[in-house]
Amino acid sequence: MEARALKIHPDDDVAVLLSPAIAAGTHIRIGTTDYFTDQAIPSGHKIALHPLAAGTVVKKYGQPFAMTTQAVAAGHWLHTHNAKTMLGANEAYEYIPYSPSPQPSSQGWEEGRGGGLGGGFNGFLRADGKVGIRNELWVLCTVGCINKMAETVAREAHAKLAGKNGIDGVYAFTHPYGCAQLGGDLQQTRRLIAALAAHPNCAGVLLMGLGCENNALMDQVAAFRVADRARVRYFSAQEVSDEIGEGVRLLSELAEIAANDVRTPQPLSKLVLGMKCGGSDGFSGLTANPLVGVLSDRLAAAGGVSVLTEVPEMFGAEKLLMQRAADEPTFHAIERMINDFKDYFRKYNEPISENPAPGNKAGGITTLEEKSLGCIQKGGATAPIRYVLGYGEPLPPNNGSPELGGGGGIALAYGPGSDVVSCTTLAGTGAQLVLFTTGRGTPFGTCAPTFKIATNSGLATRKPGWIDFDAGRLVEEGIPLEVLADELLALVIQAASGEYQTKAERNGCREIALFKDGVIN
Repeated sequence: MEARALKIHPDDDVAVLLSPAIAAGTHIRIGTTDYFTDQAIPSGHKIALHPLAAGTVVKKYGQPFAMTTQAVAAGHWLHTHNAKTMLGANEAYEYIPYSPSPQPSSQGWEEGRGGGLGGGFNGFLRADGKVGIRNELWVLCTVGCINKMAETVAREAHAKLAGKNGIDGVYAFTHPYGCAQLGGDLQQTRRLIAALAAHPNCAGVLLMGLGCENNALMDQVAAFRVADRARVRYFSAQEVSDEIGEGVRLLSELAEIAANDVRTPQPLSKLVLGMKCGGSDGFSGLTANPLVGVLSDRLAAAGGVSVLTEVPEMFGAEKLLMQRAADEPTFHAIERMINDFKDYFRKYNEPISENPAPGNKAGGITTLEEKSLGCIQKGGATAPIRYVLGYGEPLPPNNGSPELGGGGGIALAYGPGSDVVSCTTLAGTGAQLVLFTTGRGTPFGTCAPTFKIATNSGLATRKPGWIDFDAGRLVEEGIPLEVLADELLALVIQAASGEYQTKAERNGCREIALFKDGVIN
């Protein structure tokens, strides 16, 4: 049996097995060299291209990602049993001014290629200048004690209001915090809830409190930065006789206001895409992540923004991001973000290299550096890093407007790698749509439409109810990257214009999770 494997970069020491899992003794030809494996190798895993002595630094994507712990013969399997991470102490980085490569033309986007929408997409222009791709009413909570009441309010209001007068739906986004949180941890919760209240997909927000929590109702309201205050309602459940009826009544008031919202043509500079990978495998850095990276570069050329978070999944690849910092202050902001998150791990006596997860390893990812090198490809290759955001910090409304200090590019947002938490972080920045690449599969969706992109065709075939797009066709069918990017672009524009509902939306998968870092009293 002959198998297929891919050497990604000329400097690489390994190739990735593209074929299904192979048995010992299988013949593999990579370039003009023949190899015979000594053991079974799973699909998506790595094969040594030449003999590697113990202690050798190994490259993939042309970058160091592991060190061998024992000798590895040519053609043999390289993974956690014979290689390890090289991550360690915080680093000092040297700023080198960014020399941008020519960005891809955005002409096809602006002419409506793939969507038939001259000028970009059709969305809801909000009072702060941002644009929503859904017209929803959201119920948020100051405290977890009120969660079930909030869910009941949203469910009854949804049955009454959804699909009428331009209201796409009514949804509660609950969390377990706010009761006895203290200090910076409480402020962190309050900041993220405030960011969600100002999300452009939210046409009106109802904030429900209990009445005795540390995250006091009026303190949370004061933290809101919603430009149109007429679209905010709030109450404490302890102060009304019927909290369900009161909640539905207030949402009905908001629906009357939101009924005036209509979709209008919007430029792509108003589009913010959240970029996330979860359940990654050995194909993530070969198919779905580079594909999404093409969209990041194209969107930046059109003045829009892609947002990356998952700071631990930048460890080991951060220098590649820093090389694209738009200016020196942005460079140092990235430096602080990386080292601050390493310090967060150490504060709890946890190794910074604990990621990747068991599923990642089963899919072929050996070290965090390897995962990071694949992960950051979602940010493209030419778009500048223009924004570095704290947790719960939204993008400024002027993104995409150079004359106002904005401009197209990449934003980095402080947050962990956890799927639910990081997607909520992306929504907090104002991302209207999350592009979620996955090799293992997940039904999850956050408060913003969550668009699933499979890294391999087997997943797309096996879970059609979860997956919106099959990026595995890059290797399975040999479809060129730019051709597949055009196809993905068309579907993204349709989703942004309300013409396509993501699988997660159809399945009712909508939830949030907040980043917890502190003491509960």
